[in-house]
Amino acid sequence: MGWVGRLFDARDSLVRMVLLILSGLGYLVLGTLSAPTTVQWVLAVLAFAVGLALHHRPLPGMLTQTALLAVAIWQVDDFTINQVGASWALLELTMAARRGRTIWLAAGLLAVVDLTDSIGDPLSRLLSGVFGLLAEVGVPLLLGLVIRTTRELGQQSRRRTEEEQRRRESESRAARADERSAIARELHDVVAHHVASMVLRVGVARHVLTDTDPRVVAVFDDVHGTGTAALADLRRLVAVLRDPDGVRGDAALTAIEPSALPAALGAAVDRARQAGITVIADIDPAVGTLDAVRGLAVLRLTQEALTNVAKHAGTAAVARLTVSVVDTGVRWEVVDDGRGAVPTDVPAGGGHGITGMRERVEVLGGQLTVGPTGPGWRVATVLPAADRATEPA
Repeated sequence: MGWVGRLFDARDSLVRMVLLILSGLGYLVLGTLSAPTTVQWVLAVLAFAVGLALHHRPLPGMLTQTALLAVAIWQVDDFTINQVGASWALLELTMAARRGRTIWLAAGLLAVVDLTDSIGDPLSRLLSGVFGLLAEVGVPLLLGLVIRTTRELGQQSRRRTEEEQRRRESESRAARADERSAIARELHDVVAHHVASMVLRVGVARHVLTDTDPRVVAVFDDVHGTGTAALADLRRLVAVLRDPDGVRGDAALTAIEPSALPAALGAAVDRARQAGITVIADIDPAVGTLDAVRGLAVLRLTQEALTNVAKHAGTAAVARLTVSVVDTGVRWEVVDDGRGAVPTDVPAGGGHGITGMRERVEVLGGQLTVGPTGPGWRVATVLPAADRATEPA
């Protein structure tokens, strides 16, 4: 049915008319018992010309073809060409007319013109002409109404599908907004409050404990700095959860929206390259379909791993980032060659990056693999899919 629907598409009236004209020429040349007369040829050519000129204007075409049929009935014995032309014009009008009244008036006009051929004939022949209207008027009318109805039903189905899709998208956006608001409240009221309290107490301890071992002071400073940075990140994350559109300029923050994750990963790679690292990134576009929690985890793991490459492998190192989405979850890996030069102003160790990465992965049901590979270093994990996160890691 595909080619039939395409043939009767509203945009292909010219194609249909050309096919009809070729059929008419074949009938005149090969289908008649006797050679067509000059008048018959003239009326046929006029019908062909009108069909081509008015193929996109069905009502004028219908009226003109009906007039040519009326002339042919009185002038020639075989007026099949003009009869088919008028019937086809009725079919085109039925498919394209905006009002049903136009269709029925055109059908009535064609029926009256067809019956003029039976004027003065015996009753039996008149009845035969009436039954002949079923083929000349009824068939094109019925076929046109079927095509018209099918087309309208298809359009209604497409509109319903589009409306249903918009409704689902609206409900999905509303659900995500509610979820973000709930997470933001928890972060602000519980987590951020406790982190702020710890930072405050560590800050007080730094000032109260003046005669302390310098190593303890360094630990206090590290804890205070880490806590302050974590509090700042929490506040920014709360801002994103409450108003994602207000922070679109920061790719790292907008990654809470799954569709923004590829751009956020690209920004992290660009920052690493600006630091001098050669990064070969192989990022699966499907990461944009991850949920917000796993998407943010992938982003944070990438940022921390590339930062560690700069700290430990050196800013001239070559690192390969691989992120792929499979049915069972997300496969993530960063491998470096360990051949860079570590800058003197970057400490060689003592941070908590690997510990934080491992904790983040384990919360999501995964396991972080860390270790040397040749002269370089490899960090990798598989984050299970959301429906498997509750299984033991």
